[in-house]
Amino acid sequence: MAGGEGSRLRPLTSRLPKPLAPVANKPVMEHIIDLLKRHGITEVVATLHYLADEIESYFGDGSAFGVKMHYVVEDTPLGTAGAVKMASHYLHDDTFLIISGDALTNIDLGAMLERHRSTQAAATIALQRVANPLEYGVVVTDDHGRISRFLEKPSWGEIFSDTINTGMYVLEPSILNYMEAGRNYDFSKDLFPRMLHEGKPIHGYITDAYWTDIGNLQAYHQANIDALAGKAHVEMPGIQTAPGIWQGEGCQIHPEARLIAPIVLGRNVSIDAGATVGPDTSIGDSSIVAKSAQVSRTEAWHGTYFGEFAIVTDCTIADKNIVKDHVQVSAGAVIGSGCVLGSGSVVRANIKLWPDKSVTSGSIVSMSLIYGIKWPDSLFGAQGVSGLANVEITPEFALKLGQGFGSHLKPGQTVLTSRDAHPASRIMNRCVISGLLSVGINVEDLQAMPLPVARYATGSSGDGAVHTRVAPGDSNDLLLELLDSTGINIDKNAERKIENLFFREDFRRTSMDEVGLLTFRPRAIETYSNDFLATLKSRAIADAGFRVVVDYAFGNAALVVPRILGSLKVDLVALNAYYDEAKARTFRADRDKYLTQLRNVTQTLDATLGVLFDHDGETFALVDDKGRIVEGDRLLALLTLLVVRTKQGARVALPVTVPKGIETLAEAHGAAVLRMKSDRRTIMAQTAQERDCIDFAGSGGFEAIFPEFQPAVDGLYAAVKLMELLALEKRRLSELVDMLPEWHVARRSILVPWERKGEVMRTFLTEQNADDVELIDGIRVNHESGWVLVLPDASDPTVNVFSEGRSDEEAARYLDEVTARIERLISA
Repeated sequence: MAGGEGSRLRPLTSRLPKPLAPVANKPVMEHIIDLLKRHGITEVVATLHYLADEIESYFGDGSAFGVKMHYVVEDTPLGTAGAVKMASHYLHDDTFLIISGDALTNIDLGAMLERHRSTQAAATIALQRVANPLEYGVVVTDDHGRISRFLEKPSWGEIFSDTINTGMYVLEPSILNYMEAGRNYDFSKDLFPRMLHEGKPIHGYITDAYWTDIGNLQAYHQANIDALAGKAHVEMPGIQTAPGIWQGEGCQIHPEARLIAPIVLGRNVSIDAGATVGPDTSIGDSSIVAKSAQVSRTEAWHGTYFGEFAIVTDCTIADKNIVKDHVQVSAGAVIGSGCVLGSGSVVRANIKLWPDKSVTSGSIVSMSLIYGIKWPDSLFGAQGVSGLANVEITPEFALKLGQGFGSHLKPGQTVLTSRDAHPASRIMNRCVISGLLSVGINVEDLQAMPLPVARYATGSSGDGAVHTRVAPGDSNDLLLELLDSTGINIDKNAERKIENLFFREDFRRTSMDEVGLLTFRPRAIETYSNDFLATLKSRAIADAGFRVVVDYAFGNAALVVPRILGSLKVDLVALNAYYDEAKARTFRADRDKYLTQLRNVTQTLDATLGVLFDHDGETFALVDDKGRIVEGDRLLALLTLLVVRTKQGARVALPVTVPKGIETLAEAHGAAVLRMKSDRRTIMAQTAQERDCIDFAGSGGFEAIFPEFQPAVDGLYAAVKLMELLALEKRRLSELVDMLPEWHVARRSILVPWERKGEVMRTFLTEQNADDVELIDGIRVNHESGWVLVLPDASDPTVNVFSEGRSDEEAARYLDEVTARIERLISA
């Protein structure tokens, strides 16, 4: 399989197909050919698409490599299986092997074939256990190695195993009967699930052999180091002239040059006096390392020149580059083909240069991330893109994020931007706007605006949105949330595409006349408020004569709520309704103090209720007329109770983390409960899909969604909707709070290294009785008196454990048992 574009390897693959990317001076696909030959496989079919001519030209008919080569070329990508269907006439109705042309491995193919034959499987898949299974297809097997489930690129909530699909298969020719020629098929998404459904035997062959997919720049760099270290057992080109040192023919090494193993040098490489090469370094054919240059932990392709006293460390340099005298190239840098780095220039850590770039002598090429920060492979966290304000989230970073998001969209589409009132948010919002405009996206700026209003405006007329605010959980962080055309946070596929664009800086370039237009949307709050009021039974609230105390937390909910409550004839008492960032920081740090203040004011004024909004209007807490604080699960329970009492046969969507008592309460009133994943993006998306069928939804962050108005988290609407339902009940809020059931839950977070998460989840799952397990989100184990949920955190190296029992002591006991077991697994 050699048709991929290798987009995450750019700029290295801008002109070269990924299978020809050299590992230890030999194309990775040639290493695969060597592996096949060692196991007696000498007839090879390559499926090609991107730069197909380059691969055909390199391998020819295969005779120079000891094999017979055939090629099939996809005009348009047909998926992993669709491409194989094109090659069916070469497969001779016999068992065949699928292997990636851009992976590096030393798997024992003979043992895998023997396993396939002994189990009489229709398909055998090579599996491996990895530390972080997120970017792979996770596979669940039974005790006999038979596969029972596939999950393609799962979220952390779907990590039930650390066993992943390596993309190497042994298949019987009958699998070709599942496909029509010319149609798109994928083995993991289409064929294997269908075969499982039909009961066809699919087995896993678990291997601990070396295997890596050189899917990104970091993995490619590590593969080169691993190959030189002997981990992959590849055949090195050239002759071993000393332990760990291989040289091609025609090399000229000055006696005063220093070579530090392991290194591999191509043909006709010249290394001058005083130069140091190695360790963990490969230098391509016809390259020159001049006097006193230092090159270490680096892969440099053919035709590269390193000038005198140049220092190049821990980086990747493509072909035909000129690195002049006294140049410094720092760790993690990637230099595309044909670049010129002028004398004395400095390339900072982690920067990438696309092909044919010229760097002026003495200049410093700076990474857009300052202070040498290296960002992780994952740009997006659980809610969006977050980081320390003006340190990690810098103006340069925000500009690139806008360019990445805009390049993901089509030219001429419109993105709405909004923010909270913090000065740092204003700066980053403007930088995002500049990035969007530069790639041909039109921008309508809402300026300072509560996030629910921005969501509604986007869902009404927008192709996407970016909202910038101080992160709810850390007042030193900024959070940028990217929304799709429905006003809901973009999905995982969009996140991955934008990440790829961001990290490889592959942004669309537009001409001067094609840059986007910036406008300011008028009357967004007015439109939101009018539609908000039109959706409510406003007469019920107006007739109720409510007095409500509202604490705005110095945030921008104060821009909207007074207008709405005034129209509803609510007697409003406002607290902290003006913007003051210093006080907002104090508020976030000491929220309980402000809740106590709200309770005191509510009781003193004999108010109907008190409401405390968060800084951006997404969540809220209540104080009832008896001064009791209602938040978290109890607030979700209260909203659920009001909804199911008002509408017969209501449908309520709740996350798997809520107590059983809330489900029981809803079902007792004839309501249907849909149990969903706990992350708010998934709940919003599913609510949007079933908008006409769901009356209320709550997320794992205790956020409320009423899809009658918008299928997105909206604390402003939820708070006023609660007032409407309360008015229809004609009861005091405290009476309804008294109706809420009691429950006993406990929660704990356990520090689990990223590389152990998948293993821990797999082992924990295998220890449970399958009849008691639910895999909606994480691993939930039900028992007679409650449940335990083990849920990996998507953003932090932690696993969250939830438990419920008939008493606090029982819930704590269940929690202790499970956390103790997980801690033993970690330490094992």
